[in-house]
Amino acid sequence: MTVSTPMMVTFSIYILGMILIGFIAWRSTKNFDDYILGGRSLGSLVTALSAGASDMSGWLLMGLPGAIFLSGISESWIAIGLTLGAWLNWKIVAGRLRVQTEHHDNALTLPDYFSSRFEDKSKLLRVISALIILVFFTIYCASGIVAGARLFESTFGMDYGTALWVGAVATIIYTFVGGFLAVSWTDTVQASLMIFALILTPVMVIIAVGGLGDSLAVIQAKSVENLDMLKNLNFIAVISLLGWGLGYFGQPHILARFMAADSHHSIHTARRIGMTWMILCLSGAVAVGFFGIAYFQNHPEQAAGVSQNSERVFIELARILFNPWIAGVLLSAILAAVMSTLSCQLLVCSSALTEDLYKNFLRKHASQQELVWVGRAMVLLIAIIAILLASDPNNRVLGLVSYAWAGFGAAFGPVVLFSLLWKRMTRNGALAGMVVGAMTVLVWKQYAWLGLYEIIPGFLFASVVIVLVSLLGREPSTAAQQRFAAAEAEFNTH
Repeated sequence: MTVSTPMMVTFSIYILGMILIGFIAWRSTKNFDDYILGGRSLGSLVTALSAGASDMSGWLLMGLPGAIFLSGISESWIAIGLTLGAWLNWKIVAGRLRVQTEHHDNALTLPDYFSSRFEDKSKLLRVISALIILVFFTIYCASGIVAGARLFESTFGMDYGTALWVGAVATIIYTFVGGFLAVSWTDTVQASLMIFALILTPVMVIIAVGGLGDSLAVIQAKSVENLDMLKNLNFIAVISLLGWGLGYFGQPHILARFMAADSHHSIHTARRIGMTWMILCLSGAVAVGFFGIAYFQNHPEQAAGVSQNSERVFIELARILFNPWIAGVLLSAILAAVMSTLSCQLLVCSSALTEDLYKNFLRKHASQQELVWVGRAMVLLIAIIAILLASDPNNRVLGLVSYAWAGFGAAFGPVVLFSLLWKRMTRNGALAGMVVGAMTVLVWKQYAWLGLYEIIPGFLFASVVIVLVSLLGREPSTAAQQRFAAAEAEFNTH
């Protein structure tokens, strides 16, 4: 039996398992509400783990360990920023968004919520926010498909074209069939697999090197700068890395998990589970890259793979240190990270096209069954466009992914926060904030002023504009303020 055979078997079992969950979820999908938000039925555990898994893509098991392996512990500032941002998102946004969306015409999507919250009869907010979602997420989906293809290409020696379809088809099937419930249930399994891989792997690396003390000594001997949190970083660089945390307030695929919780009372427990999962996973990813330095310093003859590409550090350590069957399970965690993020992005795009454009502009009285099938058709449409973009992995459009996170964070983040915390916010304030946030990110990225990550000025300028435009305009209607107050009162009940 070759090394690749056990891996092929474990990957196949994993993929078939995810598809099976999709068909089980099909039986629980009765209407469009079920397809898009699972009927708002997610308990604390599924809410927490699906939010975490949909957030952390292949970057968690490849990009972050690779950066740490290459540059040392200083690359962990981004993990600190993400942890702080995620905790604030759970604390400030999650429960309030769950309640406010229900009070505002039972909004199923973020554009739906904006439109109802600000009584936007022109539907301009709905259209602009839906278009922002479609543009950024289609690109995101393409990058996820590329990551999956690269995994199959490197693990099984497939050609890129074949790997592209193998990596994408399973995710498309269970998202198409089961909708939100399938995505959330599979995310829960995938989150469990990711945390298992990221706790077990660094422990085995440390043991292989000879213990924690020996590992640290080897790393320090190679370069004492590997232990320096400020290596090659100035104040602007540290603030930029921490600034990644601001992105959480505006990510539609994460916010959808909060909207789908069975109650805002579930959020408290979900926050504890979600943050524990996230801290353990990020710590494990940092540890894989950090202690991987020690392992490959002691075993230079095995370092060819990571020398060519540092992002392969997790893959190489899994292959070297574990039985092929266990390695197959561990490498499935990378596929889990890719699939969990891709599936929820496909679903958010589908909901934007179906709920916010098709239903509102083409078929206002469409039946629930019709909307479910249109939603499924939109999943296929977005997936095909993403695959076409991904078919050329060097396509320049994929470079836009680096600031799609900033785009969502700056365009939607301040609008979401102010809409949940300030009843005086107006429709024009929301519209101005959304446009200024997105445009600041796009322009700042081109000129790279101060070397500052574009989400920070984008978030700041959008917030200022929201306040100024809202205060200069007429107050929201009495009915809008009463709905806001009623939702806030419900949120504050325990």
